[in-house]
Amino acid sequence: MRTKLGCVAGLAVLAASTIVFGGPSGGDISGKVTYEGTPARQKPIDMSKEPSCAQQHPTPITTETVVVGPGNALQNVVVYISAGAPDESSPPNQAATVTQKGCQYLPHVIPMIVNQELKVVNADPTSHNIHPLAKTNHEWNKSQPPGTPPFSEKFDKPEFIPVKCNIHPWMHSTFAVLKNSHYTVSGEDGSFSLPNLPPGKYTLTAWHESYGEQTQDVAISGSETKTINFVFKAKPY
Repeated sequence: MRTKLGCVAGLAVLAASTIVFGGPSGGDISGKVTYEGTPARQKPIDMSKEPSCAQQHPTPITTETVVVGPGNALQNVVVYISAGAPDESSPPNQAATVTQKGCQYLPHVIPMIVNQELKVVNADPTSHNIHPLAKTNHEWNKSQPPGTPPFSEKFDKPEFIPVKCNIHPWMHSTFAVLKNSHYTVSGEDGSFSLPNLPPGKYTLTAWHESYGEQTQDVAISGSETKTINFVFKAKPY
């Protein structure tokens, strides 16, 4: 099954980029995230009550809880170093950005590190609100009328935070607030890469919003490349 997402595909490539601090002499971890079984068919989204958004999708889009590709590839999986790397006290100057476009949150999964600026953009000719359902961090809920400038927020604790829009109930996303910048998000083909890891022992975690998480331990001894794959069991229909 291949889920068609229109303009999401281009932004998903951006989501799959990795922000890493450190020198170029470390080791790399790369691999692929796949599924086994039959994933639940994603439901078409009815945007008829918001014509300005419906017009942006000549081909109707579906929900994004499970986005898959050829070869049982599983997209939108956050892969990150959960143990073995030090926490980063200084966030990057570059903001993580979520854009509300076509009544979707783009990208669907937005990784960032603790205290990194999150920039929220409304690119639609209609009002949105963005409501992160945080439990560890402070929960907030902000409206954003069309034409208003982006606003910024930060989260000071690590947490995977589901996000919704109270105006458009089909809009969902996840903010992945992490302790260090050794992270990435699996792309359309399920692939991922974490470069420039210093020698050491690490725990690698793969998180998916519907299928949960898996961990594997890996040791890096130099400038080698280690291959680690994750296989999630698809939930039945």
